[in-house]
Amino acid sequence: MTELLSPKPTGSVIAAPPAGEAPSDAAREALRRARDHLLGLQDEAGWWKGDLATNVTMDAEDLLLRQFLGIRTAEQTAESARWIRSQQRPDGSWALFHGGPGDLSTTIEAYLALRLDGDPPEAPHMATAAAFVREHGGLAASRVFTRFWLALFGHWPWSRLPAVPPELVLLPPWMPFNIYDFACWARQTIVPLSIVRALRPVRKLGFTVDELHVAAAPPRPPRLLSRPGVLHRLDRLAAGYERIARGPLRRNALRRAAEWIVARQEADGSWGGIQPPWVYSLMALHLLGYPLEHPVLRSGLAGLDRFTVRQPGPDGPMRWLEACQSPVWDTALAVTALSDAGLPAGHPALERASTWLLSEEIRVRGDWAVRRPHTPTGGWAFEFDNDGYADTDDTAEVILALRRTNVPADAAVLRATRWLLGMQCRDGGWAAFDADNTREVLGDLPFCDFGEVIDPPSADVTAHIVEALAAENLADTAPVRRGVAWLLRAQEPDGSWFGRWGANHVYGTGAVVPALVAAGLRPGHPAIRRAVDWLRSHQNPDGGWGEDLRSYRDPAWVGRGESTASQTAWALLALHAAGHGAGEAATRGVRWLVDTQRPDGGWDEPQYTGTGFPGDFYINYGLYRLVFPISALGRILDARATGLDVEVLP
Repeated sequence: MTELLSPKPTGSVIAAPPAGEAPSDAAREALRRARDHLLGLQDEAGWWKGDLATNVTMDAEDLLLRQFLGIRTAEQTAESARWIRSQQRPDGSWALFHGGPGDLSTTIEAYLALRLDGDPPEAPHMATAAAFVREHGGLAASRVFTRFWLALFGHWPWSRLPAVPPELVLLPPWMPFNIYDFACWARQTIVPLSIVRALRPVRKLGFTVDELHVAAAPPRPPRLLSRPGVLHRLDRLAAGYERIARGPLRRNALRRAAEWIVARQEADGSWGGIQPPWVYSLMALHLLGYPLEHPVLRSGLAGLDRFTVRQPGPDGPMRWLEACQSPVWDTALAVTALSDAGLPAGHPALERASTWLLSEEIRVRGDWAVRRPHTPTGGWAFEFDNDGYADTDDTAEVILALRRTNVPADAAVLRATRWLLGMQCRDGGWAAFDADNTREVLGDLPFCDFGEVIDPPSADVTAHIVEALAAENLADTAPVRRGVAWLLRAQEPDGSWFGRWGANHVYGTGAVVPALVAAGLRPGHPAIRRAVDWLRSHQNPDGGWGEDLRSYRDPAWVGRGESTASQTAWALLALHAAGHGAGEAATRGVRWLVDTQRPDGGWDEPQYTGTGFPGDFYINYGLYRLVFPISALGRILDARATGLDVEVLP
């Protein structure tokens, strides 16, 4: 390991590229335009935030929530319906991401929302949607969340849904299946969902959905001796208990669940700053008797309005909801990008941003402390108001950003560094929100088909933390060495790394290579060479890089997809870190960025390159297409100008 972490040798590189290969004035002009465009997007308070787009289930469920609570208005419905219609695919379906295939559950929920706006089943766009649903198995084949929504309005029997007993909240953290075995986003959803499931309400939609049913025999239960088979039988036992649950135990469970929910409401009215626990928490508390005028519900509903984006449409105004917001993440990345573009550490924009970031530091204990009770507080979260759920990924990026400015931040960075060290998992990697949250059996529970329900270490998060700790002169410490060893073990056989929170292997590889080099691995190390070879072999003919989100389910898509600005930048950042920023692949990538830049300095990127749940939930970050190209261009142009970025000998 000592050899692996030794400084870069000076004898393993060739001379700087010929003068004819120097960066063009066009590349520098592209960087200037992008930098100025990003500067113009900064809020007066110091932060940046791009729109965060997901899929139309956010908008459909917002209308269904308002229908359930009795507060839906015709104006809201019409505006949301216009947006939903604008996203329908030619085959009648709705997808999870731009350019993706139709998704059954998303299509069902969108269909319900349009019925709320009065679209008749016989309308052509509705008929094609219903045909898609029937062709793909009908309501019975949809995900559990969708069938929960149907049950809330009497279009699916509660008895045919998996059990989610609220008594789970009473289990101590050392017992299997306690709520802290689940990832933070899952536990925040499961607790209110258990209340709704226990009370089994039925409200009216005002229409039927018989046209979405398909006659089919119920699915056969999994094989008894298999893990899913055992969990299926346990679910049936829990369902039997649900039918007779009465008395003090059930009342205590409901009371404790409500207290747990209320204690975790954020200052902006949300729960975790994300949509699923937010809507279920509002419904659960209302079912337990909280009136809409109660401060908790009033704050929660007002918070949803702040997550609403309105924009003009051909038939009138449209509204859509962000599933979450990313100001801390966006601001940290913007600071780093602008620094890479040449802004001095004392630039007013960087100082305002750093001052704002310091004001967002989290000094309270969250759910992470259940597994790490002795770890001191520190760090940052993703959203404006999410004190209960600091995350290691944002914390690492904020540390890196703060060190690019002149604003005094030593105390906050020290606290954050200690927190990151305390959050390292036993295997040497880092997860996003919790430590050692790896009980894989939970994914086989019948009600856990809504995406990833645990938070294991990932290559991209571990890489960002290794890079941040290395920047704090901790590369030679045992935690960083263990993190490096984890990353080397996690490398895929083809030389790439899996991207948990970004699409996908291009993101993972773009994060890991700079981190390994920052931690001391030489660019000639076999792992780095294999990663560079993978990137070169997956460059598109047009010079860019792209990876379709279907790569999470279909290996044929790994490293394949339309070129995007963000993914091209990730590949360039890795090539630069590995000493290949002056090579042919990087030169072609830079040329692609120059040729596709808009006049205003940005890039078009309708493709989704962010990941919520691999295979189930994806994100289009509005600033990814800007901050990452700026960093890539800035680093490559600076290194070429100084003669430091040279090709490593094969």
